[in-house]
Amino acid sequence: MAPSKKRQPSLAQLRAFAAVAEHLHFRDAASAIGMSQPALSGAVSALEEVLGVTLLERTTRKVLLSPAGERLAVRAGAVLGEVGALMEEAEALRAPFTGVLRLGVIPTVAPYLLPTVLKLIHDRYPALDLQVHEEQTANLLEGLATGRLDLLLLAVPLGVPGVVELPLFDEDFVLVTPLGHALGGREGIPRAALRELKLLLLDEGHCLRDQALDICREAGREDAPVTTTAAGLSTLVQLVAGGLGVTLLPRTAVRVETTRSNQLLTGYFAEPAPTRRIALAMRAGAARGAEYEELASALRAVLPSLPVRVVGPEA
Repeated sequence: MAPSKKRQPSLAQLRAFAAVAEHLHFRDAASAIGMSQPALSGAVSALEEVLGVTLLERTTRKVLLSPAGERLAVRAGAVLGEVGALMEEAEALRAPFTGVLRLGVIPTVAPYLLPTVLKLIHDRYPALDLQVHEEQTANLLEGLATGRLDLLLLAVPLGVPGVVELPLFDEDFVLVTPLGHALGGREGIPRAALRELKLLLLDEGHCLRDQALDICREAGREDAPVTTTAAGLSTLVQLVAGGLGVTLLPRTAVRVETTRSNQLLTGYFAEPAPTRRIALAMRAGAARGAEYEELASALRAVLPSLPVRVVGPEA
């Protein structure tokens, strides 16, 4: 099959092929993109003619991608993704704070900060279509780099080239213990106390786990206190209530998580307490960068209702 030397694929042809590649079924693919089955089949055939390669292996029972089809399906998806991003950015430039905003949030921030974020956007930016994705830091950064996500809300510093951080606030860590623990309910706890405690941690992949380990190392603890772990803070706190150990919680999580049980006490560290910084993160040079900076400023203005210390953009 010889490729056309003048013609180029149309977006309709690429969408048709991408749909078939995803569903491996002409009827399902046609339904997914709102195209008639004959039109979809014709668009894929036309694409094969333009490219000069066979993309599909058609049988009486099913549709398979040819080796060339498998490779080019990835390219077609990337092209369509970029076209979609172009349209979204153009829409945003025509009218700021409209269209889709795909926000990625880490699990140790989402339950405690999202109510404030959602209320702000509902009240101030009602035309913004906010889509929230809760994932661990590594997945969020991958999504930002590939364009799957537009903006992140997570703990920093990241130290990732091409990513701009917009600091929002610092918050202290507190010590959560079971009833009867010697440090339960105390204030002015020295960090050195962490050297001897049975500390419960989140699973690997959570940045809060890494932060807790860093705090322990700063306190002079050499070993990694890992005997029991949990996938989320709610489970972690329940393990503490059951007497399996103690844990560190960021202040924003304390009210939500410790009220689930009457078998918990909260202790506070001596100043300076261990802290973490939360920020928005965007791609350097993002077309909507000015919007994201304005959103960060608006968030700083409503954060004083939370147990945090707001930090400015130059922090």
